[in-house]
Amino acid sequence: MTNKPLMIGSIMLAAILLFSVIGPLIPSIQEGIKEQRMVFVDSTTYERAPFPPSLTYPFGSDQDGKDILSLIIIGAKDTLLLIFSITAIRYLAAILLTFLGLNKKSPFRLLIYGLNGFAASLPIIFAAILFITMPMFTFSPNRIIWVIIFLSLTDVGRVAYIIQQTMSSISHSQFVEAGVTVGNTPIGMFTRYYLPNLLPEIMVQFFMDLGKVALLLGQLGIFSIFVSQVFVQTGYGFGELQNTSMNWSTLLGMARSDILKGFWIPFFPALALTLVIFTFNFIGEGLRQHYNRG
Repeated sequence: MTNKPLMIGSIMLAAILLFSVIGPLIPSIQEGIKEQRMVFVDSTTYERAPFPPSLTYPFGSDQDGKDILSLIIIGAKDTLLLIFSITAIRYLAAILLTFLGLNKKSPFRLLIYGLNGFAASLPIIFAAILFITMPMFTFSPNRIIWVIIFLSLTDVGRVAYIIQQTMSSISHSQFVEAGVTVGNTPIGMFTRYYLPNLLPEIMVQFFMDLGKVALLLGQLGIFSIFVSQVFVQTGYGFGELQNTSMNWSTLLGMARSDILKGFWIPFFPALALTLVIFTFNFIGEGLRQHYNRG
């Protein structure tokens, strides 16, 4: 029986990765991100940006005349790197926490419960807004590093708790009891018995969380909270925050105020993020079906 969710998700992910790698190398894409606020129709008639979707601008343009399709393709790599970095750090930290909390009396076990309770009681988006908008991180030259670490660790308790509960069910298996009998160390037990049997569940949850992280970045974009930004002085005693990336959540945040000028300006970045979320959910569900069938 064909695993349709896994097949569809894999095809979609392959297409997204292809666009993110090859797309920026296409000359017309590089040309599309240049500002062109005015286009002359003839010698006496001209049009001002934003331009609606057309053959010249398949997804329309923003208010600066930049082709939105080109912006999405250029920003695909940064978007995927952000999503994978946040999720990978989260899972590495969760696996480490779970290992350190193997002993029922370990303080790390209590830490897992505490972090899981924190994630359940306070939505991640609110915690992210409170943290990311603090002046010490807003103006930090290493802002992107701090933001990635924080977004990774905010939900690490939930992931560690899921892994811990899965380990608890595995611990009653005969092969685990046999490993204890032959005198394996905690590291040996974790690497030889627990981790190999945890991998299917970790893989499923990892891809599901990739979709959740993409959604979180989109939510931050709607609030115009950018992962990467710098403070630029525009006059004596004055300045403004400017983003330094074209990732899709940034495009969504920058276009929020332009919805009245052209619905397509925020619509297509939001659509791109939605497709990415569906892609990872398809793969996660496909992997679940694959492992359950086995």
